[in-house]
Amino acid sequence: MRSSQHALRSSLGAVLAAFMMHAPAAEPASHWVASWGAAQQIPEPANELAAEYWRDGSIRQVLHLTLGGKQFRVRISNAYGTAPLMLDAASVMVASAGAPRALTFDGRSSVMIPAGAEYYSDAVNMTLKPAADVAVSLYFKEAPARQTGHPGARATTFLAKGNRVNDAAWDDAAKVTRWYALSDVEVLAPRKVGALVAIGDSITDGYGVPADTNTRWPDVLAARLRDNGLALGVVNAGIGGGRMLRDGLGPNLVARFERDVLSRAGVTHALVLAGVNDLGGQHRNTPDTQADRQQLLADLKLAHRQLAERARAHGICLIGATVTPYVGSDYYHPEPENEADRQQLNQWIRTSGVFDAVADFDAALRDPARPDRIKPVYDSGDHLHPSLAGYRALAETVPLAALRKQCGAAK
Repeated sequence: MRSSQHALRSSLGAVLAAFMMHAPAAEPASHWVASWGAAQQIPEPANELAAEYWRDGSIRQVLHLTLGGKQFRVRISNAYGTAPLMLDAASVMVASAGAPRALTFDGRSSVMIPAGAEYYSDAVNMTLKPAADVAVSLYFKEAPARQTGHPGARATTFLAKGNRVNDAAWDDAAKVTRWYALSDVEVLAPRKVGALVAIGDSITDGYGVPADTNTRWPDVLAARLRDNGLALGVVNAGIGGGRMLRDGLGPNLVARFERDVLSRAGVTHALVLAGVNDLGGQHRNTPDTQADRQQLLADLKLAHRQLAERARAHGICLIGATVTPYVGSDYYHPEPENEADRQQLNQWIRTSGVFDAVADFDAALRDPARPDRIKPVYDSGDHLHPSLAGYRALAETVPLAALRKQCGAAK
């Protein structure tokens, strides 16, 4: 009897051991989530930082976070570099408060980032509140072979000679309103907390917003989420002049969707607003025949479908935004045929079922008396970009119910 009981216990123990070996590990209680980010591109000549500011130079960039946390890390970008980027020292501080803290990489103060790569810093143990402004300071001995950055920062960046990363105040600094070599700030957040990436063109990038005011529509949306008790990071991946299908001032949206949306930490939702520059650019730069217009519409629909499939495969909800009015624009000079194409694309976005939700930005901005134009109070004056009131209207249009929903397979 004892021998049979012993055999039974041994057998049960073996089964339990085998189960434990093959049972999935429990998910960690917390994970990294993007709290701030910017789409990377090659700065055009007018937006390159002069080599003199890189050589034996320090760059301090102020970033407006959306999520807070007790730990965070910074991602340094050499995405478009043609040679390794040597970062010789770095620090981080809460802007206008406290002293700089060293930013390290595997415990070292300097790091070599290969061409085309992006590197995370070591985690920094520092409590950050939601909507905190963080200053990241970088020191370089030499200029990069080719720069990576984001011209549409709409935030002041400070420039100083020498290694100034440990100085709290830079009273003698030069100033520009562009970002360089910074891709993300991530915070350690509870597993249930995610992030939204807003990807699009200059309307998402915040054209016309005064520097350092954080009044782009994704900024206003982030504040709205906090006011409604919804913990969700918001990342602005807009690029001014960007198009869905073809490269412009930056890479086309389909090509950059992997880096700007799918590979960001903790992303659960994305909102895509694109089409104005595709529709307007074809009309402005080509004969714009009926066949060309129909092909462009077919290509735009297919591109949106592709993005939705890729997002779904990563467990990301994709919100489609309708294209805002632009009749009256002196840049694109749209004609009735172009407006008809915009209306056709918008109707497809609303009714195709491709998206997990729709943000009807067209309906939010259009003038009821002239639906092909932006309502005057929402018009910046160029009949293409929204005013500050228009950006607020866009932020109010994003459906919060869609941001509370989880989609697709787990990442």
